[in-house]
Amino acid sequence: MTERALIELPAPAPAALVIARPPSMTSQEYAGQSSAPNTIRAYRADWADFTAWCARAGRDSLPADSVTVADYIAARAAGEGDAPALKVVTLERRLVAIARAHQLAGHSSPVDEWVRTVLKGIRRKHGTAQHRVEPVGVEVLRQTLTALPETLLGTRDRALLLLGFAGALRRSELVALDVADVQSATDGLVLTLRRSKTDQEARGVQKGIPFGANAATCPVRAVKAWLKAAALKDGPLFRPLDRHGHVRSKRLNGSDVAVIVKRSIAAAGFDPDDYSGHSLRAGLATAAAAAGAPSYTIRRQTGHKSDRMLEVYIREGSLFRDNVVRLVGL
Repeated sequence: MTERALIELPAPAPAALVIARPPSMTSQEYAGQSSAPNTIRAYRADWADFTAWCARAGRDSLPADSVTVADYIAARAAGEGDAPALKVVTLERRLVAIARAHQLAGHSSPVDEWVRTVLKGIRRKHGTAQHRVEPVGVEVLRQTLTALPETLLGTRDRALLLLGFAGALRRSELVALDVADVQSATDGLVLTLRRSKTDQEARGVQKGIPFGANAATCPVRAVKAWLKAAALKDGPLFRPLDRHGHVRSKRLNGSDVAVIVKRSIAAAGFDPDDYSGHSLRAGLATAAAAAGAPSYTIRRQTGHKSDRMLEVYIREGSLFRDNVVRLVGL
């Protein structure tokens, strides 16, 4: 199914865009891979919300004019009825979905200078601050690992937490790993990420995971212990266990990672509401910045394309390192 079909446009493309012959199944399959599945699902939900709002307001959704789009984001920013007010970042994504839907149907995008001016006003009034989860710092990670049970489940969770932290991996990257993607090297492990958020064309990215100085917090030893305990030779690296404690053949999903992080954090006495699956990735970046690591070395592990994307972690990690207040003699 193509991206256009997934967005479910209510109007057919104009005659100028009609292809002379029906596309083959193969070309349709490749077209459907032009965006990540999660992105397509988000666009589909965004477009459905816009069309529903237009129907209630008596407006045309396709093609829509800029006044309709501006009124829509203004209404969504303020909140309507039982619907909560949307954050600026969500509104920005909604505008992308609306623009793409129009372009795919052969219409000009209604997201013009007026819409951008309204969005700028929303941003100034409501701000762009987002709720940020707490990073799992090194000390929190140590205490969390100590609280894990000495069972097969605990062995898996230890490997997942340590590899997620040391590799600064996204949830999707963690659960996508296969046994074949983890290769032993003299200095540790070499991970091959077949696809990631910043590598949508699946060129592949390799990351080095060095041995830890302490056996209890060494990601290399933890992963090898899991492979041995679960007797894994191929297939998914991280898998669920059934109610009898047996390793299943399917892989974990991204939601499972968040559950594991929260459950492990809670067992160590921390508030699980403060943490999420992203806390492992954020933890490595923040801890590295606090230790004075140059930004380019942090980016090499996290995969961030620029210091601007990494800035929030560097700022949080450097709040007290080289702080000028230490120099004034208080």
